[in-house]
Amino acid sequence: MISSLINANPIIYERKERRERSEHIDADEYAVEPIDQQEVFDHVRDIKDPEHPYSLEELKVVSEDAIEVNDERSHVSVTFTPTVEHCSMATVIGLCIRVKLMRSLPSRYKVDIRVAPGTHATEAAVNKQLNDKERVAAALENPNLLEMVDECLAPTYA
Repeated sequence: MISSLINANPIIYERKERRERSEHIDADEYAVEPIDQQEVFDHVRDIKDPEHPYSLEELKVVSEDAIEVNDERSHVSVTFTPTVEHCSMATVIGLCIRVKLMRSLPSRYKVDIRVAPGTHATEAAVNKQLNDKERVAAALENPNLLEMVDECLAPTYA
């Protein structure tokens, strides 16, 4: 956790109830349910905020409505909304979302992570960093940053 908070008193929202996913089994007994918006949301909703003991869902940084999935084209787009316009953790939050999806989705998926338009002072720079393979790879080579990401992705048992 960071000692000097950018947003010391964030608004906390109620978590949505998890819905059951139905799986369809084909004749060869393999699950054939395509990845959808709900599944992607279920992967990212529990990511912890780097500054607060709340999930990205509880802070309304991520929402199911801000996720687009095109299973046929193997493309996922996640738009997130920082809690404040000058959030210094926006890049870390986006990196956490990217890493969680890299670890959760099949490798065939291309993932785009974006800050919601008009919600961050350096939106273009954050978007550029989050969607540049070399920058993401370099960030993940930084042990301190990787430790922060892993801490945000660690499961909670609440």
